[in-house]
Amino acid sequence: MKVRFIEPGNRPYRPTPLNYFVYDRYIRTPSVGLNTLATIVKERVADTLMYSESVSRLVKSDLLDADLIFIGIFTFSAKRGYALARYFQKNSKAVVVLGGLHASMNYREAVRYCDYVLLGEGDESVLEMVDAVQKEVLPEFPGVVYRKGKTLVHTGERKPPERFETIPDKDLVYRYRKMAGHNTLWGQVHASRGCPHNCDYCAVVRHFGRKVRTRTPENVVEDIRRTIAFQENGHHRLLKALWLTDDNFFADREWAIRVLQAIIDSGIRYHFTVQARWEVGLDNEMLCLLKKAGFAELAMGIEFIEDDAFRRYHKKSTKEDILASIKNIQRHGLSVRGLFILGADNHTVGVGDRLADFVIKNKIQGVLIQCMYFVPGTPVYEENKERLLHRNWEKYNGNAVHFPITMTPYELQMESIRASRKIYSVPRLLQALIREDPLHKLLFLGEFFWNISIRKDLRKELPYLKKVSEETGSFKRNG
Repeated sequence: MKVRFIEPGNRPYRPTPLNYFVYDRYIRTPSVGLNTLATIVKERVADTLMYSESVSRLVKSDLLDADLIFIGIFTFSAKRGYALARYFQKNSKAVVVLGGLHASMNYREAVRYCDYVLLGEGDESVLEMVDAVQKEVLPEFPGVVYRKGKTLVHTGERKPPERFETIPDKDLVYRYRKMAGHNTLWGQVHASRGCPHNCDYCAVVRHFGRKVRTRTPENVVEDIRRTIAFQENGHHRLLKALWLTDDNFFADREWAIRVLQAIIDSGIRYHFTVQARWEVGLDNEMLCLLKKAGFAELAMGIEFIEDDAFRRYHKKSTKEDILASIKNIQRHGLSVRGLFILGADNHTVGVGDRLADFVIKNKIQGVLIQCMYFVPGTPVYEENKERLLHRNWEKYNGNAVHFPITMTPYELQMESIRASRKIYSVPRLLQALIREDPLHKLLFLGEFFWNISIRKDLRKELPYLKKVSEETGSFKRNG
C-alpha cells in the first residue's frame, strides 16, 4: 500500500531569495498535526510520505499512483486543497480523504470534493481509515462523513484521544530537512490540546474541545530535543528559536510548571516562544520559570484594546488587565508579542493608528494583525454570515472579508495597512537594530520585510474592497 499526505499552500512554495527573509509568502513551517498523522501511519505502512507546499512543490508522478491520499486544510488553504482533491480524484486511483480544522468544521462543503472527510484530530481514526481502504470496505467507525448517492452519511462524533505521545518524524516531510536551515522556518512542538475558554472568533475550542489534554513532560522535552537537532544539524542558523504552538499552554498550570522544570533539568539551552493569555503575565512563579527555561517572549492573544470589544466577543479580560500583564512580563526580562484583531463591531476609522500607538507606547516588540476572521462553525461566523463579502476562503488570511458596523470594508483594510506601516516603519527598524538584543534585532528585521509583503497583499484587495464598499455602503450603515 502507498499512502501520501498533502498540506496545500494558499500560495504554493516556489524558490526565491524572499524565502530567506519573508515568512508566509512562499515558505512557512509545515503542519505539525499532519506530520504527526503521517508518522502514525508510517508505523503501519512503510510507503508513507508527506508533501507540504509550505516547503516544496508536489511530485505528482509520485502521488498519482498512491492508494490513499490525505489532504489537511485550514480555511485559508481550503480552495487549494479542494482543487488538489478534485485533481487526484480525476487523475488517479487513490481514495482521497480531506481533514483538518476547516474540513471538520465545514464538512458539508468539503465532502463535495473528496471520497471521505475525516473529522477531528485523527490520531486514532487515521489508521482505521487505512484499514478500511485496504479491506475495500466503507468506513463505519465514528468520525467520518461521506456521500452515498444523494445522502450525506455521518458516522457519529469521535471522542478526541486522551493520549497523543507521537513525536512527528520530520524526515517524512519531503525536502523539509534540506529547507530547515532557513531562518524563516521555526522549529515547532505542540504539547497540549484544548482550551477551557470560549472566545467567539476562536475555532480551537470547537475543534479540540474545552478539556485540556496534555503530553507527558518527558515526551515534550524529547520532542524539543529532536526538533532542535533537526533544525540545527547540517545548517548554520542565525535564529535559534523554537515555538511551542499550544493555543493555551498555561491552561493546566501544574502541568505547564512541570514541563518548564523538565526543560530546565534537561540542560537544553535554546530560545523559546509560546502563546499565552494575559493571566500568565501576573503569575510570577511561572514567569521566573519561563525565563530560566530559556523563553525569550510570550505571544499574547490580546486581540483588542477596548473593553467593549472584549465583552462583545466573550473574551474575559480588560484593557487594565492587559497593561498590568505586559508590564509584569517585561519586568521579568521577557518580551511581549501582540496578536490583534481589527474590525470588531465597535471599531471606527482611526483604530489602526490607535492600535499602533498602543503597541509602540507599551514596547510590544512584535505583532500579528488580522482583520476579523471567520472560521465556519464558530459563533462569530454564524452570527455574521449575512455580512460576509464572499466565501473565497483563500482571502480569509488577514483581509477584510465582512461589512463592519461603523466602517466600510475598504476602510477596515486601510486601517490594517496603516497599523502595520506605523509599527514596522524604517525609524523603528533602525531603533531595533541599535537598541535590541541580537535575537530581537533579527526578529524585527524579518518582521519588517514580512510586513512589507503583507501590506503588498492587502493593497491588492483594495480595488475590489473599494468597489464593494461604494456599491453597498448603505448596507454596512443600516444592516
